[in-house]
Amino acid sequence: METLEIMRNVNRLSLPQQMLIAERIIHSIRKREQPSLKTAAERLYADYMTDENLTAFTQLDCEDFYDAR
Repeated sequence: METLEIMRNVNRLSLPQQMLIAERIIHSIRKREQPSLKTAAERLYADYMTDENLTAFTQLDCEDFYDAR
């Protein structure tokens, strides 16, 4: 099924049905992304534990933040 045909069919559905489809698509995409993000984090873990340049700004985490308006 082509994208245009899918969109035509989705547009024929009620709003709640369209929302359900959108939610399921987003959930499916996020589910596929998670393993790659987890793998990337695991690969970089050793670097973050040993390279101070990658974690230099974490020293500021305990400081108060003030909006400079």
